[in-house]
Amino acid sequence: MVHVLSSRILLRPTDPERSRAFYGEQLGLAVHREFGTGPERGVVYFLGGGFLEVSGRADPSAGPPSPAVRLWLQVEDVTAAHEELRAKGVEIVREPVREPWGLVEMWIADPDGTPIVLVEVPVDHPLRYRPGI
Repeated sequence: MVHVLSSRILLRPTDPERSRAFYGEQLGLAVHREFGTGPERGVVYFLGGGFLEVSGRADPSAGPPSPAVRLWLQVEDVTAAHEELRAKGVEIVREPVREPWGLVEMWIADPDGTPIVLVEVPVDHPLRYRPGI
């Protein structure tokens, strides 16, 4: 078995400045580190227990990101996140909904169309509540 010490998701945006503004200013992710200089510099954001690196530049002629790639971000309060993000001009792809599996989910997308699911785990959900433990 491979012993993983750390991990991060790497995004290669078509417009790095626009993506840094989205993740850093609109979503408000805290910066872990920056590297390089100028418009092509890389930024690594804290992403809960992992990291999100926005660096380099994707070829816009390659089309949108793979639909198999999504970011799943657990938040404390999806309703508060919804209000905050809407006020910052983030397009809400789908309003917060309690799913049949019990999680409250809201969908947004980054400037390149990468789907982002913001998830609230209710207090009575099995991911948080385990009777007898």
